[in-house]
Parts: sequence; structure tokens; C-alpha cells
Amino acid sequence: MTATDSLVVPLAQAPGPSVVGGKGASLGTLIRAGVPVPAGFAITVDAFAAALGAADPSAALRAGIAALDPADLGAVTASAARLREVIAAAPLPGPVAAAIAGAYAALGGERDVAVRSSATMEDSAAASFAGLQDTYLGVRGADAVSGAVRRCWASLYNDESVAYRRRIGLPEDSLSMAVVVQLMVAPRSAGVMFTRSPVSGDRSVVAIEGTWGLGSALVAGDVTPDSFVISKITGEITGRRVSPKAITHSTAPGGTGVAVASTPDDLRERPCLSDGEIRALADVARRVEAHYGSPQDIEWAVLDGDAPAAERLVLLQSRPETVWAARDAAASAPLAAPKSRAADHVLALFGKPQRP
Repeated sequence: MTATDSLVVPLAQAPGPSVVGGKGASLGTLIRAGVPVPAGFAITVDAFAAALGAADPSAALRAGIAALDPADLGAVTASAARLREVIAAAPLPGPVAAAIAGAYAALGGERDVAVRSSATMEDSAAASFAGLQDTYLGVRGADAVSGAVRRCWASLYNDESVAYRRRIGLPEDSLSMAVVVQLMVAPRSAGVMFTRSPVSGDRSVVAIEGTWGLGSALVAGDVTPDSFVISKITGEITGRRVSPKAITHSTAPGGTGVAVASTPDDLRERPCLSDGEIRALADVARRVEAHYGSPQDIEWAVLDGDAPAAERLVLLQSRPETVWAARDAAASAPLAAPKSRAADHVLALFGKPQRP
């Protein structure tokens, strides 16, 4: 492996989360499973370590983060802001800058990309960092990509993320940050889907939420999404709610981020998915769940065009569903640890008798 290979890897070759973070590892797995995913590459934790070492050579700022009291919100805010500022402003080490520029050029030149944080503990069973780190959409140009990468690294020290880690006692040296860079897609509609009902926990259905344009409108809370429920057993669409969708997000011209606009009147109260697209999404959701062996929370996009629905779908992420999984784990936990004698349970409840 060359030095560059340790800094960036194509998504199709992305290894585990300890190297490319949870998001990067998941996307690599999806590609190797034959699921359509936008092309891109992952910037590894080695690149992050090199940049962080250059920005904070004595590790004093990181040591300050590790020592924070989660109840002292003022200290959390001040320390985290200082480290974010240092990381975002520090020039990239030469090999890291060259590796990122080369990988971006290999995507086809000056093209719009999404730059997405991928923390090593992002989708783990021990902790959930979903939504606590940054993503930048519609980024164009090598310099702009490098700047977005630095901001993604810095977002590992967002106030909410630092406070969460300190509250659960997660060691700072157990966490690192990779970054995923992918070609932007211009979806006709996008959203999320769950391979079990987020409302009831029913594992026999796929629940889909979507809106026109980029899914960032849904994430930002700018729209109430359309929602659909599909039976995994029969393929029947058993639930359907179409909401007025007044706002649409799209890629802004010239690689300048996301444009927010009013949805055309004729689309506002139309469903963002056809029945064929709904069923195609449910089919790929079942495939992904079967591949991972557990219920999934999936980000999707549907491209425009005349091709069959299944050929116009791309997935942007798949992570384990956590809400109902946690409830299942709690429900299956024993009420008490097994004791060698039945009487020991009584003693555990009421305390051992004291000797006179």
C-alpha cells in the first residue's frame, strides 16, 4: 500500500469503519452487494490523524476536550469552538492535499460533489452520532472540496457531539473521523425508508418518506414528507399520505451549495413517487435488509428519466435501525442475573442479614 492509498480509497474498495467511518464502510458494502450508489471515494482516518497532528501538534486542545465536564456547557462550547476553528483553518499537510485533489480529479474534473462526515463510531451499537456531524452538498473545485473536508473533520467537535461523548463517557482516543466524497445526483425525489415501521416496530412492512428534489429538505424540516407503507409479504401499498410540499431543495448553480425554492404549484400536492417507484424502493430495501441481516434506516434518491423505476434508484446510506432495536434489546434482557440458588434472589432484593 502506498502513502496515498492509506489516505484515500475508492468507495468500492472501502474497508471497515475503523478506516473509513461508519458511512464510508456502509457505502462500500452496498456497492459490493450490487446496490447502486453514487461514485466517490473515502478520505481515511489516517488523513484525519495527519491533519489533526499538524493543527494541534502538542495534542493540548484534544486533551482539554477529554477532560471536560459534560455539565459545564460553557466550557464545552468554548473548548469545542476553539478546536473546530483550528482544524478548519489549518492548511492540509502536503500529501493529504495531493491525495484529495487527485481523487477528486479522478471523478471527472470540476464536478459537483457531496462531502459527508463519516465518524468511526457513527453507526455503532454503542453510540449513535447520526446528525451530529456535518455534510456539505453541491461542492465544486479541489480547493472547495478540501475546505469542506476540513469543516467535516472540525465537526467531530461540534458542541452536541462533544457533550454527548462526554456524557456517555466515550474515550476521545477511541474516535476518529473519515470523510466521504461522492458525485452529486440531481434527484426528482428523495428521502428515507425503514425496513420496519418506525411507529409500531412492525417488521413485515417497509415505511418510506419522501419529497421533491434533494432529501435535505426533509432533513432540515422544511417540508412534511409524503409517506407510504408497503407490505413485504404481498407488495401491497397499505398506507399512503400525500402532504403539501411547499419547499424544494436542489443543487445550486456553479457548485455553490443548495438552492431553496418554492415548489411549483402543480407539484405541491402531487405524490413525489409513483406506485412503481414505491415498489422498487421496497424491493431494494428488502435486499439491503437481507444483506445486513437486520432492520435498516436507508437514504434514497430517485432520478428522473424514462428508464424502469428500479434503474433510476440510488442509495445514499444504510445504517442499522436503532429505536426499535434498543427496545427489543431492553425487552429481552433478563430481569435479574441468574443466581446459583433461588434464595440468592431474595437476598439480592432485601440485603443479606447482618451478623450480630
